[in-house]
Amino acid sequence: MRCAKFTFYFDSKEEVSIIVKSLIPEIKQKIPNTNVEITHSDKTLYLKIETNDISSLRAACNSYLRWIDTALSVKKTI
Repeated sequence: MRCAKFTFYFDSKEEVSIIVKSLIPEIKQKIPNTNVEITHSDKTLYLKIETNDISSLRAACNSYLRWIDTALSVKKTI
């Protein structure tokens, strides 16, 4: 099993909440052969992605990192 772990530090609890809420629909979709866990504490977000092969891990990481970046960009625009 391949695994990648990310830790994100935000300026506020509100930002963490926005990111978590924006990622929930993606997590519910379930990428085949991929397990994704998101936890948060105060101003910190933890993302763990596990897959069977490295190419799936790379694809899942790219997707989740892009979704987080998009959510932050939208928040800054609004």
